[in-house]
Amino acid sequence: MAAAEPKPPAGAAAAAARRLARGCWSAFWDYETPKVIVVKNRQLGVVYRVVQLLILLYFVWYVFIVQKSYQDRETGPESSVITKVKGITSSEHKVWDVEEYVKPPEGGSAFSIITRIEVTPSQAQGTCPESVRVTNATCDSDEDCVAGQLDMLGNGVRTGRCVPYYHGAFKTCEVSGWCPVEDGASVSQFLGKMAPNFTILIKNSIHYPKFRFSKGNIENRKDNYLKQCTFDEVSHLYCPIFRLGFIVEQAGENFTELALKGGVIGVIINWDCDLDLSASNCNPKYSFRRLDPKHVPASSGYNFRFAKYYKINGSTTRTLIKAYGIRIDVIVHGQAGKFSLIPTIINVATALTSIGVGSFLCDWILLTFMNKNKVYSHKKFDKVCTPRHSPGSWPVTLALVLGQAPPPPRCCSTDPGRPQEEGQSQAQAVPPPQPCPTSAPPEQMVDIPDRGAEPGPWASEPSQQDSTLTDPRGLAQL
Repeated sequence: MAAAEPKPPAGAAAAAARRLARGCWSAFWDYETPKVIVVKNRQLGVVYRVVQLLILLYFVWYVFIVQKSYQDRETGPESSVITKVKGITSSEHKVWDVEEYVKPPEGGSAFSIITRIEVTPSQAQGTCPESVRVTNATCDSDEDCVAGQLDMLGNGVRTGRCVPYYHGAFKTCEVSGWCPVEDGASVSQFLGKMAPNFTILIKNSIHYPKFRFSKGNIENRKDNYLKQCTFDEVSHLYCPIFRLGFIVEQAGENFTELALKGGVIGVIINWDCDLDLSASNCNPKYSFRRLDPKHVPASSGYNFRFAKYYKINGSTTRTLIKAYGIRIDVIVHGQAGKFSLIPTIINVATALTSIGVGSFLCDWILLTFMNKNKVYSHKKFDKVCTPRHSPGSWPVTLALVLGQAPPPPRCCSTDPGRPQEEGQSQAQAVPPPQPCPTSAPPEQMVDIPDRGAEPGPWASEPSQQDSTLTDPRGLAQL
């Protein structure tokens, strides 16, 4: 039957706990630094410096010079757009001025310039043949037409009669509505003869509220400058008067084809401002492109309808106009940036941290591909197993695990005539931690002293500092 272990004194555990607490509190304020290993390998050094150089060039050139990440930025300026069109043109039957071919006339950021129309004159409420373009509109007899039927894509309510069409030998169902219908009596007129010479004034002002910066695209001059200039990117940047033909040409379109079928052209104004420079360096940049899908037959082109109403002998008549035109959409966007300390610090810290990628890559190469990867691994990583102790000595065990009380050196012996100190005897009572079973380090990694030489410092007695660390009472001094 095993002998019972002697119980420690009642106050010994509490004293050890207090010493452990004081040691932990003292260790809390210690500074720790990683171990640095210098590897003498030219190829690995070249890889390490090249990776660092690439990361440094990326941050200096792209992040700080191109992206200007040292600036605080604001996107989407507050913007106002006012437009005005001038010019006259003529068709086969009349002369058209700006009040007739610009819709809507308010002069906003989106407007249409009519270039071709299909006119159905003198429409009045009555009965007439339905258009052949409407589904199931053709007929052979009255039985093919249902009275009171309303086709949402048609031009009126069917009367139930089958009548001859406006031209040709076929028949369609009769409808009650505005007659004659559009396809039966429309006349086409082309207005695009003089349209390329129309001038468009685009007045734009922007404001960045974060930086309290405002600017416009018109030069501040008191003479009649705007009445004499047209836009030129080099000589007249702040004269925003554009010819319609110039806009279509810059968008890469043929004016005649666009005028016949219609289309949507975008005028994009970009305000990209570096507010670290003077306000004169913040200039608008104009670009032009077609916005509607011209290569999709089902949705290409642009047209709309409107009517003009009259009173003739007490009855209401109207002229229906289907208009094809060029729609202009003015789109304003941009961003402004100004130096700020916070993004500068964040990006500099990111750059310094990213340089460590070179160390990670070289460590991976050393531990994976180098011939001496085991030598490097042995030098880089230290392994210590947790010691085994009796349940009564848990404070000292925890202190040993935390590194607060290193084990006494087993290779050192005390003189027979010298009495052992109290702290040494008490520390030797605690078995030291056992090293982990690892392979022996290679010879080139171990410094072996000359056995024939005189004993060096490693063969001397433990220093006073080691005795203090070994003494459990010295935990409070750590």
